[in-house]
Amino acid sequence: MTQELVGLMNEAGTGHLPERMGIEFVEATAERVVARMPVRGNTQPYGLLHGGASVVLAETIGSTAAAMHAGTGRIAVGIEISATHHRSATTGHVTGVATQLHGGRTIATYEIVITDDQDRRVCTSRLTCMLRDA
Repeated sequence: MTQELVGLMNEAGTGHLPERMGIEFVEATAERVVARMPVRGNTQPYGLLHGGASVVLAETIGSTAAAMHAGTGRIAVGIEISATHHRSATTGHVTGVATQLHGGRTIATYEIVITDDQDRRVCTSRLTCMLRDA
């Protein structure tokens, strides 16, 4: 994916939840999407990365990958997401990598692994999207 397309994807989030969470796309194809998110501003009262913030990152990048898989004139709608939180993050950024597990005509499923700046797994998520005509 070109840097120009990454820039367009980051602009598409302007004024929406990805912007408020500080999510920044790094690379994207239908098979793999990578994005970063700061821990600061996305914490619970204890100063730990909020589990819901991890799920927002996971659904954002998984849905983006599914939409790319669906293609022009089609949309991806999340129908199921799960997340296991393995460890906390308190500083820096987390990076999410969505990898396609299944890419069919009507369903796409992705595993999303979120790691901290030391490449330690913070969260593992699984997202299934329904693909349909726009």
